[in-house]
Amino acid sequence: MPLAEDFTALRPHLVSVGYRLTGSVSDAEDAVQEAWLRLSGLSEAKRAEIRDLKGWLTTVVGRIGLDKLRSATAQRERYVGQWLPEPIVTPLSGKPSEDPLEVAVRDEGLRMAAMVVLDKLNPEQRVAFVLHDAFSVPFAEISGILGESVEAARQHASRGRRALKNAEPPPRASLAEQQEILDKFLKALLAGDLQGVTAILHPDAVLTGDSNGKAKTAAQVVLGADKVARFLIGLTKMYSPGALGAGRPMLVNGDLGMFIPPGGGEDGKRAIDAHLQTFTVRDGRITAIYDLANPDKLTRVPGAEPGTPPRT
Repeated sequence: MPLAEDFTALRPHLVSVGYRLTGSVSDAEDAVQEAWLRLSGLSEAKRAEIRDLKGWLTTVVGRIGLDKLRSATAQRERYVGQWLPEPIVTPLSGKPSEDPLEVAVRDEGLRMAAMVVLDKLNPEQRVAFVLHDAFSVPFAEISGILGESVEAARQHASRGRRALKNAEPPPRASLAEQQEILDKFLKALLAGDLQGVTAILHPDAVLTGDSNGKAKTAAQVVLGADKVARFLIGLTKMYSPGALGAGRPMLVNGDLGMFIPPGGGEDGKRAIDAHLQTFTVRDGRITAIYDLANPDKLTRVPGAEPGTPPRT
């Protein structure tokens, strides 16, 4: 089946397009599946008219992504607290697989920090900017997706570009550097060393939590090294050391992250919800911490279910 084989080869690219547009793994996979259904449903004559299969499928996923972005706007208005993209979690070690998601997150544009930046754009700006600047889709095609003129599509991309000009995250640090910094950070945090935690944080460090009111995390964005450090040190006093120490490293959108399984609650301490945290590093310090605690966004993380015992 040449058509199926060609589509499979393009799946990582299409997943990347869908995820970068929507920030949702499930929405990206739905868009890719819908693109396949539309392609396979064409007559032989219609398929023969497709000169660039990759471009045709990218446009289809772009159109579906725009629809999902527009419907998500209303959902965001009802969301409790901050909203973060759904994470893509892949193994930290072992032979790299050709799973479309694992292939996709090798692209720096799918890092959590980069995805958070894209959320500054409205749906039209995001579609125009991502499709043109990241995937080289011509504005003539983008205008068809948006249902607007070519000039309007150019303006959306330009406005998106300007909005992101000063918000681009730093280049991805090596995993070795991330590991070294995270080890120091966790050691200071578990020791309750406020000065040590603050020293590892960039002065303008930001902590963003996402729970939709279904788990404990920061309701508002925490700004500044001192405030972030005090917030985190305060958490260590609420939960048992064993709960926080049960965290295990994994890759989150291609960067080093840590999963803290649900558990604890002994000796008068609070039970901890499942948390998936990832970090952005710049110049040897942590500039951003993303704390995902919404259970709806952790369904793909093994052991995230309430009551699941920590892995040893």
